Amino acid sequence: MGVVAAYTVPSETDLAGLAEAYGLAAVRASPVARGTVNSSFRLDGASGPLFLRIYEEQAFEGARREVALLHHLASRGARTPRPEVARDGRTVVEVAGKPAVVFPFVNGDMRCQRAVTASAARAVGLEVARLSLAARGALAHPSRFDEDELRRRVAIIARSPLADLASPLAEALERVARSRRRDLPTGMIHGDVFRDNVLWEGEAPSAVLDFESAGVGAFAYDLAVVILAWTFTDRFETALVRSVVEGYQSVRPLEASEAAALHDELRFGAVRFTITRVTDCTLRGDTRKDHRRFQARLAALEAMGARGLLDAAGLVRAT
Repeated sequence: MGVVAAYTVPSETDLAGLAEAYGLAAVRASPVARGTVNSSFRLDGASGPLFLRIYEEQAFEGARREVALLHHLASRGARTPRPEVARDGRTVVEVAGKPAVVFPFVNGDMRCQRAVTASAARAVGLEVARLSLAARGALAHPSRFDEDELRRRVAIIARSPLADLASPLAEALERVARSRRRDLPTGMIHGDVFRDNVLWEGEAPSAVLDFESAGVGAFAYDLAVVILAWTFTDRFETALVRSVVEGYQSVRPLEASEAAALHDELRFGAVRFTITRVTDCTLRGDTRKDHRRFQARLAALEAMGARGLLDAAGLVRAT
């Protein structure tokens, strides 16, 4: 969840309705700089701070699926906040005609790339593997960002002022899609563990946030997203890549097929986030999440090759 404006601002009537629904005293809302496509607020009142998320893209069904997963994970000890339950039993309410969820407010700091140490990278890798294990038995649903959804977004780009990006993105998407293995171990994954989706207290993660992208996917892809998000400066930092993988494998050792497929999953992730950065940010005039950063990652991966990636990750012997 990155920096973004509040697309939907709750009115006084909305806030009064929230207070009534959750049995709270009067609350006031302050925008929180989290989210690329959703609106986020801190709710303050006599009962202490809460966090309000208003879903801008997902319908009520999608929000309910995410909340069900969060309850499942929290009940199994995962470091993710358990959504609050309204007095009538609802976990998803309506604010300004849109689905909304109230969470406990979790304290913690986010890390910039300069603050990502080998120890922090290892901790994140470990946490993602723990989430995969905690998600076992959760009600499964497809990822919102499968290859067909990315093709749909490329078509949107083709009709936009950035139409010149569409053809190269379409070619890259099809190229990496053809090379992906379809027999990898799968399950419910987060799929979006970026630096702004992890809160820290000291040297330990205090919470993993934002499961809107969660769905059934390859575990190797979940690991690939962490490598993309946490280990790249102007290049992939070998020490950080290796630390992420070591942390992950300390909880869930990779199968040989997953190690062999990791380079392709990284390439797919780089294309995926290039496309979604264009549609969610660049086309909206938000340059704070630059799609070109993921084009740079893809170029670095292509130059590195599969063998180079395995070496950087300390996985040569795994294949």
